[in-house]
Amino acid sequence: MKLYHFPLSGHAHRARLFLSLLNVPHEIVDVDLKAGEHLTPEFLAMNPFGQVPVLEDDGVFIADSNAILVYLAKKTGRSEWLPEDALGAAQVQRWLSVAAGDLAFGPAAARLITVFGRPFNPEEVITRAHLVLTRIENHLKDREWLVGDRPTIADIAQYSYIIGAPEGNVNLSGYPAVNGLLRRIEALPGFVAFPQTAAGLRSIA
Repeated sequence: MKLYHFPLSGHAHRARLFLSLLNVPHEIVDVDLKAGEHLTPEFLAMNPFGQVPVLEDDGVFIADSNAILVYLAKKTGRSEWLPEDALGAAQVQRWLSVAAGDLAFGPAAARLITVFGRPFNPEEVITRAHLVLTRIENHLKDREWLVGDRPTIADIAQYSYIIGAPEGNVNLSGYPAVNGLLRRIEALPGFVAFPQTAAGLRSIA
């Protein structure tokens, strides 16, 4: 397998992290976004949206980080990461939607301002970030993982942009249960850290 990747992308990191947790042999191909490599005809043939990450598996191309998580869990037969039962699968999907929605438009958007200079309204996206973090905190108060009693791709989908939230000036110190989830993910065999930048608070509790 090959993962077309950009080191500072949380979306790319969640795919790389899951590949490593699964211990799946793979090659990392870094895409130079600044040079526009994601807009070349060759890359657009793999993903017409021009976005990383893209997973290549024996001539098949899977775009979208959450789709890659699902693909890898199914391809490797690791149902502990993606439950087969209807309720478990639905609960995981709910959190994948949170990662693609509330998380992307909150903590991830706040980080895009400081790291990449995106023209979002800081007050708006930071407020949104604390709202979703509060909801996750409340959900985790009586559990260790988002779904069931073990890690799933629901947890992996949240990790990168939560751990990177302080780079967008979103302070995590008031969320002990969320920080507990981050530490448990970091303790998993095969964990790969999300590269840090000098931006933001860098104040993970």
